[in-house]
Amino acid sequence: MTEGAPLIRPSTTEHPLYDSVADACRTVFDPEIPVNIYDLGLIYTIAISDDDVVNIVMTLTAPGCPVAGDMPGWVQNAVESVPGVREVNVEMTFDPQWGMDMMSDEARLELGFM
Repeated sequence: MTEGAPLIRPSTTEHPLYDSVADACRTVFDPEIPVNIYDLGLIYTIAISDDDVVNIVMTLTAPGCPVAGDMPGWVQNAVESVPGVREVNVEMTFDPQWGMDMMSDEARLELGFM
């Protein structure tokens, strides 16, 4: 890793498909928490290439999460359904480890932390 580089690569928020891909990620829920994985902060990076290939870097609330083997597939299936997306790759990481500070205000409110 390059010194001074962020642990989480920035998303390509300016890509025309970004909002639709983020919305698709919001349709996936952690079965143990009644909040979608995007607002939980489990989606670290949504990188979309010029040829509409989506690369997602995500994590789980804990490495031992019972759905660890399934959730990347759920995300891939949700994003593949977005019109215009050519291909989806989902990478799992635990660096950095997820923390409650990564949740959106909506998620905090939903879970009673605000």
